[in-house]
Amino acid sequence: MNWNGIVSLLIACIEFLLLFNLLLFVHKSKVNVIALIMIALLASYQTMEFLMCQVGLQDSIYPFFAFVIIGFLPPLNLLLAVTFTKQSKLNRKIDLIFIPAIAFSIYYLFVIPKFIVTSCTVLYASYNYPLGDLFGAFYYLPVLISIILLMKFISKTEDKKQKLIAKVLLFGSICISFPVLLGFTLMFTGNYSIISAIESIMCKFAFIYAVCLSFICLYNSPFNDERNYFKYLFNNK
Repeated sequence: MNWNGIVSLLIACIEFLLLFNLLLFVHKSKVNVIALIMIALLASYQTMEFLMCQVGLQDSIYPFFAFVIIGFLPPLNLLLAVTFTKQSKLNRKIDLIFIPAIAFSIYYLFVIPKFIVTSCTVLYASYNYPLGDLFGAFYYLPVLISIILLMKFISKTEDKKQKLIAKVLLFGSICISFPVLLGFTLMFTGNYSIISAIESIMCKFAFIYAVCLSFICLYNSPFNDERNYFKYLFNNK
């Protein structure tokens, strides 16, 4: 029996379930909306990977769509970090962080036939696509900046709630950056095996980030404060 892509289906189902519940119950603040969009992107990518690996939709247009979907995750991650940490100087030029993702999407639109699904496994898929190294560099840079911003914020803030959210965001950002670091480290030693599957592997790690984002949306919603208020009243009767 062919089990290729089955893990992607499982993760997609869980992420869509998280997204559905969060849309119903959490406060739609700017931070939460960005987090919800990121979860939607992750779930959409996993769905595309399942369709390519299990259903057999391997025409070049499908990996192209998968790359366009996931290409906007790092700038959204940086936007989330900037918005949460209230970086006023960066907020003025925040739209610029989407330029690389948009530029790659436009360029890739003209070279769609070069997108090839080279292999599929139960856990991940491998691709051939143009400008892979350059795409990887621009892909990781916003994540790296996000990590730096969050580390600075954690060291300065005294607010326990804000510090906890920042730590969860930092943990999630490190999770999605680990496969990229490993891939580029191996690439410099002449091993390109992980680079060809880096987006797929990263999105498996990003499932942890989806859980982190879900926690942030819930923790950052008013009913969390309401529960604490009623708990306070109950304990002080």
